[in-house]
Formats: sequence, C-alpha cells, structure tokens
Amino acid sequence: MRNQNQPVVVEGYPFIGLFAFVTLIFALLGWGFLTVLCLALTLFTAYFFRNPERFSDAEEAAVLAPADGRVICVDKVWEERCLKAETIKVSIFMSVFDVHVNRAPITGRVADLFYNRGEFFNASLDKASLQNEQAGMLLEHPGGPRLLVVQIAGLIARRIVTYPVIGDLVQRGARYGLIRFGSRVDVYLPEDADVLVHVGDRVRGGETVLGYLK
Repeated sequence: MRNQNQPVVVEGYPFIGLFAFVTLIFALLGWGFLTVLCLALTLFTAYFFRNPERFSDAEEAAVLAPADGRVICVDKVWEERCLKAETIKVSIFMSVFDVHVNRAPITGRVADLFYNRGEFFNASLDKASLQNEQAGMLLEHPGGPRLLVVQIAGLIARRIVTYPVIGDLVQRGARYGLIRFGSRVDVYLPEDADVLVHVGDRVRGGETVLGYLK
C-alpha cells in the first residue's frame, strides 16, 4: 500500500508544490508579505500531510487507534451496515493540527468496503457518523472477531482516501488511507471488547490501545 515510508504522504505533493510555486513567483516579484504568507502556507501544508513512523508492541488482542486526535464518543450502538450487531463505537476527532494518516486498528482481512456520499456537517457532531460522506472498511481478525472502521469527512474535508481492496490482508498499524483537512474516524468494536479509552482522551494512531478483543 502507499505511503508506508515517505515522510510526507504523496496526496499532499500537489498542494505543497502549488504553494511552493506561488511562493517562488512572489519572491521573484519582490512581494515580501505575500512571499512570507505563501511560504507559511507551504510549510503548514507539508506539516499537515506529515507521515510519521509509529510502532506498538501491544499484544495481539489489542486494538490500536486508527487516527490521531481526541476521543469524542464511547458508546454502545447497533451497527446496521456491516456487522448487524451491538457494538461499542469509539469516535476520534481529528483537527487540522493532527496527523491525518489513518492506520489499521487490527491485523485482518478486508472483508468488505463501502463508500457513501453524504453531507459535510462538523465532524464532531453525532449526526456526522451516519449523514456525512464516509468510507468504511470491515476487517476480519484471524482469531475470528470482526471490526468496522469508518473514515468520515468533516466540515471542510472533501477527500477520503482508502488504499486496500476487498481480500487484502492489512497489518495492524499499517497506513491504510487518509482524510484531507479535518474529520473523524469511527471504530466499531465487538460488544464484549474491553475498551480502555474515555471521552476527552488524546490518542495517537498506530500506538494508543483503544481496547482488547476477547
């Protein structure tokens, strides 16, 4: 899959290149304020699309956070789309200052994928889970449990990227996609999972343990 080693994700190259080009033009014209402004935008865009290495030595049953951000929901819900079962939903909100690369929460086979066009409500709102544009990936753990992870567009996010296809085996912590410019990721764990995080917690994708599968 893409972006496994690059320090900046390839999806950010066009934006970084555009701002860098405009910065160069303004510099050649001697327009100091605009040059500094566009240079700042170039650096922030590179920062936004950063792709840091993450490692975890947690035991096999651990479910890792798929994204950086703040936990805004931990609740029991009925998941109708794929699992059709009672689950524990953990929602992580990503601000524009968080890493936006998404990582697989468990090792598993991609059993299903879906993409739904939708609205662009603020991603921190409850209704965003079902009404916003989103892409879901159903993972089957080798030990049996299934887990659904859903990338959700936000108020200004307009591009969800998911790399795997159905049948792929993804490793826990591996990059599997990203969402541009602010959004959230929902993880639906089995009802009997032992969830460790609480609303308000800060988590790091590929490192923080959300909970453990039975």
